[in-house]
Amino acid sequence: MKRVLLTILMLALTVPAFAANNQPGKGVDVKPARATWNTGYFQEALVRAGLTELGYKVEQPKELQNPLFYQSVMLGDVDYWTNGWFPNHTSQMPKRSEERVEVVGYVAKAGGLQGYLVSKEHVDKYNIKSLDDFKRPEVKKAFDANGDGKADLTACPPGWGCEKVITHHFDVYGLDEHINPIKAGYSASMADTMARYSSGEPIFFYTWAPNWTIGKLKPGKDVMWINVPEINPKESQMAGKDRMTVSGIEGAVTDPLKAGFVVSDIQIVANKKFLQANPAAKKFFEVFTLPLADISAQNTKMQDGEKSQDDIERHAQEWIKVNQDKWNGWLDAARTAAQ
Repeated sequence: MKRVLLTILMLALTVPAFAANNQPGKGVDVKPARATWNTGYFQEALVRAGLTELGYKVEQPKELQNPLFYQSVMLGDVDYWTNGWFPNHTSQMPKRSEERVEVVGYVAKAGGLQGYLVSKEHVDKYNIKSLDDFKRPEVKKAFDANGDGKADLTACPPGWGCEKVITHHFDVYGLDEHINPIKAGYSASMADTMARYSSGEPIFFYTWAPNWTIGKLKPGKDVMWINVPEINPKESQMAGKDRMTVSGIEGAVTDPLKAGFVVSDIQIVANKKFLQANPAAKKFFEVFTLPLADISAQNTKMQDGEKSQDDIERHAQEWIKVNQDKWNGWLDAARTAAQ
């Protein structure tokens, strides 16, 4: 009888300790933010779900423009977001923010990718490697949909940052006589591009990742990333010159790929005091990562109409279910860090 009572007593003492270890964030309120572009909503929902499982009481995120977020996280008005793009965002951070703000882990290393893609069938047929190949008469003719003697490129509308870089490329690579940049509304232009692809016609377009476009047209299967002829950056790109060539890109015509745009890592940015007080959260931030293809697949669902907050939360739970072992490993690592 004494042994039974002793066992019961020991169990009673260990259950609270186990519960505390299982939910190291219990009793802590967390204030997240998220970016204004919806292609970043998915990772926000996943990280919030992870912190909730760790016991944190996580508020719905504040949607903030980049400069306002970096100011707010430095002041401690918000605790973190999952939408840092570096080095692109470096210039948007306040002076001396490194004293109060930390960039943690990699949501998607080289996930902030921009560049030019061409239908794989026609990359293979015409041996297309770079923008220079669109100076060849047979390539121009194949990609000329409007009969003006130039290859048609689905580009960016006036005023977009990418439109300025594309204009720079046309200048430095001498493309004006060979390529016609279509600068109409991007969604409408890409709808036309998709229709041409479905009809078996050649397509040539600019895009960025993560984005629904590479969810519908998969690099390596449907389309291929192509090079710029050489790295020749704009003045505003000079700080990121080394990040304009990138290795390990799925569906690139060469490895490394000369993208011609600064390739960013998507990372979590958090307040340092919050990280110091919450080692479980910090560890989860460090180990959390997403394949670019998974982000693009979810972005495609939003493009197809599943774009409510309830839809996004459901997408997150579906991803967790499919990746349960990996997810549990991240949670275990976070719990261990809190001990």
